[in-house]
Amino acid sequence: MRVEANDTGTRHAAIRPGLAGVAPGLVVALLIAAVATIAGRFVPVVGGPVFGILLGATLAALVPALRSKRCAPGYAVAAKPVLQLSIVVLGTGLSLRQVVQVGGQSLPVMLGTLAVALGGAWLLGNLLGVRGDARTLIGVGTGICGASAIAATSAVLKPKDTEVAYALGTIFTCNIAAVLLFPPLGHLMGMSPEAFGLWSGTAINDTSSVVAAAYGYGGDAGSHGMVVKLTRTLMLIPIVLALAALAARRNTAGQEFDPGSMPWRRIVPPFLIGFLLAVAVGSLGVIPGSWHPVLSASGTFLITTALAGIGLGLRPAAMRAAGHRPLLLGVLLWLAVAMSSLVLQAVTGNLT
Repeated sequence: MRVEANDTGTRHAAIRPGLAGVAPGLVVALLIAAVATIAGRFVPVVGGPVFGILLGATLAALVPALRSKRCAPGYAVAAKPVLQLSIVVLGTGLSLRQVVQVGGQSLPVMLGTLAVALGGAWLLGNLLGVRGDARTLIGVGTGICGASAIAATSAVLKPKDTEVAYALGTIFTCNIAAVLLFPPLGHLMGMSPEAFGLWSGTAINDTSSVVAAAYGYGGDAGSHGMVVKLTRTLMLIPIVLALAALAARRNTAGQEFDPGSMPWRRIVPPFLIGFLLAVAVGSLGVIPGSWHPVLSASGTFLITTALAGIGLGLRPAAMRAAGHRPLLLGVLLWLAVAMSSLVLQAVTGNLT
């Protein structure tokens, strides 16, 4: 019994430093999210999530203490696990029928923009002298789901650290620009919430940025954009499998590729499964109707917290470190995908 007590004590001792290490940065992100949520109610055109990333980035630039290593773990938790939790929570307000309908309607635009991203990466990469894995990572990150796609692709291609850094820096720069520019441009073009959700879901890289821009736009743009984005994320599975097969053939002189060796947790994010389960639970009517406003508000607040964490962790040097040619490739691809999404929506009758 004494050994068990010691083991238990050791486990608790291991947990406490972890919680203590996360708490400072997470508390800062939560406080900023609270202020941003209030500001978003006064200026709904901007919205709480966008205010969250703006306040986070501004305060991090003005207050050196907020850039300390002590706060960094909390910012990281806010930026990823909290964001993933928000997507699962918001899934409770959707129905399976809505997910299937929205996902199906977005397929033509989604596949078209994916083709533009991958084809453009090959063509523009050759013209700009950005070749090899860096070009592939930027193309997949732009065409599918940003940093998540880069992480999954890196697991099978094994690129150099510098190539991963170039791709992440490029995608991150475009994400920040998208969160700030897309909502006002959407209002300027008079886009409906559904059209804006489709545009943001197919033309913005990371899930966090799609959610921030779409929920900041208002109406049903948030739920619409999130469903489109998560449907787009599923395209990561065939793309990564194809890249893994090519990499295996390149590295093993044509030996047969074994899909069972793939790191499935990297390809199919657990939060995506959680989102689908939440949608299923919501569709069954298990959740009382009176809970939905609370869950919706909680999900949006979690998104704002995540964006505050991303803003607090923003470092201009990291964006500059991407280098001008990979950055130019990423920006040109992002613009091409954004324009092609609008064109495809017009052709398919969704730009209303």
